[in-house]
Order: sequence, then structure tokens, then C-alpha cells
Amino acid sequence: MKKTEENMTVNKNKLENYAKLAVEFGVNVQKNEDVLINSSLEDPTLARLIAKYAYEKGSRLVSINWKDEELTKLKYTYEDQETLNEVPDYIIEKNIYQLEKHRSNRISIIGDDPDLLKDLDQKKIAEAVRENSLKLKDFVKYTMNDMVSWLVIAYPTKKWAKKIFPDLDEEKAVDKLWEVIFDVSRVDEDWGKTKKNWNDHVSLLNEKAEFLNSHQFDEVHYSSKNGTDLRVKLPKNHIWMSASSKNEKGDLFLPNIPTEEVFTSPQFDGVDGRLVAVKPLVYNGVIINNFEFTFENGKVVDFKAEEGYDTLKEMLESDENAKYLGEIALVPYESPISKSNILFFNTLFDENASCHFALGKAYPTTVKGGTEVDDKDLHKIGLNDSLIHEDFMVGAKDLNIKAYKDGEEFDVFVDGNWA
Repeated sequence: MKKTEENMTVNKNKLENYAKLAVEFGVNVQKNEDVLINSSLEDPTLARLIAKYAYEKGSRLVSINWKDEELTKLKYTYEDQETLNEVPDYIIEKNIYQLEKHRSNRISIIGDDPDLLKDLDQKKIAEAVRENSLKLKDFVKYTMNDMVSWLVIAYPTKKWAKKIFPDLDEEKAVDKLWEVIFDVSRVDEDWGKTKKNWNDHVSLLNEKAEFLNSHQFDEVHYSSKNGTDLRVKLPKNHIWMSASSKNEKGDLFLPNIPTEEVFTSPQFDGVDGRLVAVKPLVYNGVIINNFEFTFENGKVVDFKAEEGYDTLKEMLESDENAKYLGEIALVPYESPISKSNILFFNTLFDENASCHFALGKAYPTTVKGGTEVDDKDLHKIGLNDSLIHEDFMVGAKDLNIKAYKDGEEFDVFVDGNWA
């Protein structure tokens, strides 16, 4: 173990391989490409390492957007609604430069405090998020349509680590969370082993996706003893996607590290029944817990939440399509993240411990020809369009998923795992 920053102790080899993984497997940087990194100010170590390896791979320009959670909290506390809703011209121009002009690879390093905004005015926050999303909506297509390579990867900040390991002091909690992140991200001290781990893992997930795509199921049925009883129709010519995606230049990349999912989109108006969440959801700095939905013809017609009800209500009212689903993802209950028995309070990890759905916008890449369809016409091919895309977890230990094709029934998941 080697001390790399004033208050952080981490396995240096694994940290470096984690950064290499982000560059070579995550966004798969090619010569003369740009890279944009979004990172917390709390500790710049990982962002700097990623920038170093991106340059070594031949990147033309690496830019970093630094963010500070305490400043974010001050912003939502003191700014008036008009100011919060504003998106300055320079931000628009920056997005045009980075995405439209230079197709920058995007890397988001996350590690947010799950309780950051829990005591603030949720209506004020929700309106600001909605207005900003509307004004920046044209840039969402660059990631949702896989026009550029993009990646979400984690860094253990102190408050996040303490939320997960409350009995440890901050430094030990951060060290413990680093160990877990390396483990579930299949990072070894040896770079050759790390590469093999990921090549093998991607191949396995590709096999699952190929099986599902070869059958082109009409509908899937979810059921578990917690009350989940949901039927989901699938769009015509839907595509099940696995760990790796392909950008507009044809280069493969991994949008999430870690990842365990195989996913597609549901027919937006073809979802009926009850769906019970099995893990908390953190949305806008607030924890939503013990919640469920009732769907009719694709739309949420009723919902409950023991914690974070008002925040969930604001999320569902983000726009007219926020009450429809945009993603259906299959993750075995016996995934490495699930086996860790850790509740991460972070969607990147918790969604990869459990089958999940997402409310809101669908990935156009999940239907043949979907990226060629204008957002306003996505409903015509069965896909939802919305300002939000929020994953929530439903994969109970006893979850069963049956699929149907021309009246024939197939077992896809039995007791939480692949059949």
C-alpha cells in the first residue's frame, strides 16, 4: 500500500489499472480524440491519472470540469429560482465545442453524498433540474445515441464512504470502499489480468444478449413474492445490448464500470402491473426508499414511498413522459456487487446488483434504426422520450422472469439468476 495523496491510502497498481481501464476499455480513446472528464474537487488523483493515460494513448486535448458538492448545496440554498433555472450562453457554447465540434469522449467520475440535498426545497431543485435539462436536451443525444464514447466510473469520497460504512472513520471507510470498487470492477494489480477479466466478462454478457436477440420475444413477465407482478411488451426490432456499445465511428466502449447488465427498452405503452423496488434510489441528493409503482398501459397510475415520497413525486412530474419506462435491464442476483452484500446508495453500483428498470427516456440504440428517428417520433417505434432517465432496482432473490414468443413460454430468470 502506498500513500498517493495527503488523506488517501490506496493500492497504487490497482489505482493505475483502474485509470487505464477507464481510458482503454471505458471510452477506448483513439489518437487525436478529445476527452472531457467530470470530477469532484475532493481529490484529483483519479482524474489526473485518467488524463495522463488519455494523453499517452494519443488524445489531442483533455479537459476537466471540477465540481464541489458543498458549492452545489450553497447554490440550491441561496440562489433564487430564476438564477437556478438559467443556463448561461458559455455553457451552451462549451457543449457545442466539446460535443458537436470535437465529439469529446465523456468520463464522469462520481461519488456523491447520498444525503447532500435532503433538507432543501425539493420543488425548487426539481424545477431547476427540469429547466436545465430542457435547455441542454439537444446535447443528450450525443450519449443516449452513442454518438460519442462515454463512461461513468466511481471514486470513493468521504461522505459517500461513511454512508456505506458508518462504523469506520472517514479514512478507513474510504480505504474500504476502494477495496470494494476494485473488486467489483474486476481490477487486478496486474494489467494483463485486468484486461483478461474484462475481455472474458464482456464475452459472457455478449452471449446473453445474442440469445435474447435471436428470439425477439414479444413480452416478458416479472414476478416475485414481494408483490412484483408485471407484464412488459417489447418493441418490434428491439435490441438487447450488453456491456459494450459502439460509437458513431464504430469504436467499442464501456458506458459503465462496473457493469453486469444486459438491457433493452420496453414498449413504452405496453407495461401493466405492480413493480416493487428492492433497493433505495438516490435522486437529486435525496434517498427514496421502500417504493413501488402501479402501471396501466405503460403509465404509472399509482405509487408509494416510505421515504422520499415528495422527491419521487417531483421526479414523476418532470415532464409528461416521466411516468413511462425507458429501460429494462437484466442482472443476476449472484453478481459480484450483490455478493458483496453492500448497499451503495449509488445507482452505478446498486443497479448492477439487481435487475432494474429506468423511468423516462429510452436509449434509441435499443431499436433497429432508432438513432435515425427524431426524438418527437420515438413513440412511433415504441420508445419513450423524456427529460429524465432514472434507474431503480427490482431484482429480488426470488425474481422469476418468463418470456413469450408466439404463445410459447421461456424461462429467462429463475430465482433471481439466468435460467
